[in-house]
Amino acid sequence: MRIAIFGSGGVGGYFGGRLAQAVEDVIFIARGEHLRAIRQNGLRVDSILGDFLISPARASDNPAEVGTVDMVLVAVKAWQVPEAAEAMKPMVGPETIILPLENGVDAPDQLAAVLGAEHVLGGLCRISVFIAAPGHIKHVAIQPHIAFGELNGRPSERVEVLQQAFARAQGMTVAVPLDIRAALWEKFLFIAAISGVGAVTRQPAGNLRSVPETRTLLLRSLEEIEMVAKARGISLSPDIIQKTMGFIDNMPPATLASMQRDIMDGRPSELEAQNGAVVRLGREAGVSTPTHEFIYASLLPGELKARGEIS
Repeated sequence: MRIAIFGSGGVGGYFGGRLAQAVEDVIFIARGEHLRAIRQNGLRVDSILGDFLISPARASDNPAEVGTVDMVLVAVKAWQVPEAAEAMKPMVGPETIILPLENGVDAPDQLAAVLGAEHVLGGLCRISVFIAAPGHIKHVAIQPHIAFGELNGRPSERVEVLQQAFARAQGMTVAVPLDIRAALWEKFLFIAAISGVGAVTRQPAGNLRSVPETRTLLLRSLEEIEMVAKARGISLSPDIIQKTMGFIDNMPPATLASMQRDIMDGRPSELEAQNGAVVRLGREAGVSTPTHEFIYASLLPGELKARGEIS
């Protein structure tokens, strides 16, 4: 397959690197120092599952020169999706598959609005990974997992072909859930809770889960998202709260969520797509979300400052 990785940071760099390692035809869309380093030195990935180097690695900052591809894996930050959708138009042909791996639940519909619903799958991943330096990706925790499927819930030949491509790659598991929208919400439930509580407290997962007060805050965060999902007709697993807390309990103690890391470093973050989205979607569904309202309000001034909207 000819695959473009649109957003070659931690998530895109890792999964794109693994696909390139499996001899897929991969081109990384990147910019700045990261792009220059990939072109000059290849893409280096340090992973708890084994380090590797993709060299030479194909990379560009110009989708128009890339041309039509079989799949675009979208791995930009959630707040960058609308702009990315416009930029990737030159790579989208009649049969191109678009696979978003953003946190949150808005990306598939945002991409479909610009590029056409017929191109877009629902997708998610689980991994703790970041850019350590230009051209250098570091995977530090969580067994990499990717899941995707048709948004209408029906099986399709293109999903099967894509599943086979990912299955050929090392360093990940791949799944096609029966209900990808429910799977997206189950990931959303986890990431918005751990990100929000982590960002407010500035503490890693080990501390959040071991202090009774912050453990209660995590549970309340999870419960509110479950209520919003139910009100919006999403069928989550009956034991989703217990499963998610079990997952959190087994994370390496030093784990920081990507949104949390961005906020702690003073960078723009996915606050609007995570805790802000819980508040927004809850209001639309008539569900009260006081825990997420507190998290969102507490983090919003710092977010506005990081974006240059306040001084």
